[in-house]
Amino acid sequence: SVPACCSARYNLALLACFGFFLLYALRVNLSVALVDMVEPNTSLAKNTTSNVCPEHSSAINVPRNTTGQKYSWDADTQGWILGSFFYGYIITQIPGGYLASKIGGKLLLGFGIFGTSVFTLLTPLAANLGVGYLIAVRALEGLGEGVTFPAMHSMWSSWAPPLERSKLLSISYAGAQLGTVVSLPLSGLICYYMNWVYVFYIFGALGVLWWFFWMFLVSDTPETHRSISHAEREYILSSLKDQLSTQKSVPWRPMLESLPLWAIVVAHFSYNWTFYTLLTLLPTYMKEILRFDAEENGFLSALPYFGCWLCIILSGQIADYLREKQNFSTVCVRKCFTLIGMIGPAVFLVAAGFIGCNYALAVAFVTISTTLGGFCTSGYSINHLDIAPSYAGILLGITNSFATIPGMVGPVIAKNLTHNNTVGEWQMVFYIAASINLFGAIFFALFASGEVQDWAVSGYHLHRN
Repeated sequence: SVPACCSARYNLALLACFGFFLLYALRVNLSVALVDMVEPNTSLAKNTTSNVCPEHSSAINVPRNTTGQKYSWDADTQGWILGSFFYGYIITQIPGGYLASKIGGKLLLGFGIFGTSVFTLLTPLAANLGVGYLIAVRALEGLGEGVTFPAMHSMWSSWAPPLERSKLLSISYAGAQLGTVVSLPLSGLICYYMNWVYVFYIFGALGVLWWFFWMFLVSDTPETHRSISHAEREYILSSLKDQLSTQKSVPWRPMLESLPLWAIVVAHFSYNWTFYTLLTLLPTYMKEILRFDAEENGFLSALPYFGCWLCIILSGQIADYLREKQNFSTVCVRKCFTLIGMIGPAVFLVAAGFIGCNYALAVAFVTISTTLGGFCTSGYSINHLDIAPSYAGILLGITNSFATIPGMVGPVIAKNLTHNNTVGEWQMVFYIAASINLFGAIFFALFASGEVQDWAVSGYHLHRN
C-alpha cells in the first residue's frame, strides 16, 4: 500500500480531526459558560442534596473575574437553552446525508462548521437581546452541526480504502472527544481569568480560521485533489472499485427494509443513551450524591473523555490490524468491538451506583465506562461504510437522527427519576442506561453485517426486474 505519512488521505483525517475538535468545543462550551452567565441566586433550587455522603471540604475561593453580564434565568429556562441545540441538530441529519451524496461532503462539512462558528461568535449578543434569541442561535448551531457527521461519512466513502477504514475514521472522529477534553477545563479557565464572552469569541474565531484551511486543502474525491500522488490516487480508486454505486437515485425502500441498517440504528441509539445521560448528569450526581463539586475540578470531568479519545485511536489501529494481518472478517471485528464497547460500559456504570461514597472509585468506574465506549467507533460507528459505502452519509443521517433522541429525552427522564436524589433513585438511572446498552449490543451482534449490501451496488435494479 501507499505510505501513510504526508499522504492526502491522512491529511484529510487530521484536518477533519481538528474540525470535529472545534465542533465539540463549540457544542460543550455553553454548559461551562452558563454557570457564569446566570445570577448566583436564580439557579439555587431548594436544597435536595442527599445526606448519605459526607461533605468534601471545598477549595478556598479565589477572587475571580466578574465583569461578565449576568442574567436571571431559572432552572427550566437553562434546560431549554441547553436542549435547544438538539432540536436543530436532529432536523438536518438525513437531509445532510442526502445533500452530501449529491453535492459532496467538502462544502457541506466546511459550511456546517463555518456556520456554527459564526453563530457562536453571535452568542453573547443574542444573550443580551434575550433568552429567545439565545435559544434560536443555539438551535441554528445545531442545524449547522447536524450535517457534519453525515458529510464526513460521505467523504470517507470515496477516500478510505476498506482496510484502512477503522484507522482513518477513528483519527477523524476522535477529534470530537478531544474537543470535549480540552474545552471543558479551558472554558472554565477563560471564564475564571477573563470573562465568559471570550469562551464564545475564542472558539468561534478558531472555527472560522479552520474553515479557510479546509476550503483550500481538501477535495471531495481523490480524482479532484490538487496535490495527491498518482500512486495514492490509483491505490484508493482500485480498492473501492467494486464497492460504489453509480446509480443516481437513492434506493430508499430496500435501504429502510435492511436489517443490518436497523442493527446500527439500535446500537447507535443505545450507546448514545448512556453517553448523553453521563455527559449531562455526571456533575449533578457527583454534587448531589457524592457531595463533590465536579465543576471545581474540570480536570476530573474531562478525564473520562480523554480515556475515550485514547481508546478510539488505539482500537482503530487494532481493528484494521486484525482485518488486514490476522484475516478476521469485517463483521467479526465490528461485532466484537461493539460488544466490548457497550457491555463494558454497562457493567462499570452499574458498579458506579454501588460503591457508596468512595469518590475516587466513582471517578475510576465512570472513566473506565466511558473509555471502553471508545471501542464502538471501530464497531457499529463505521459499519455504515461496510454495508453501503455509496450511501454511508445517508445511513449515518438515519442512525444519528434516532441516536439524537436520547440526548433530548434521556436527561429529562433521569431528572424525573431522581426527585429526592436518593442513592436508590440514581441506581435506577444507571440500571436503565445499562440495560438499554445491553439490549443494543445483543441486537447488533445478532443482525449486523460486514458485507456491501445488494441494494448498495450498481446494477441492483437490473437483478430485481
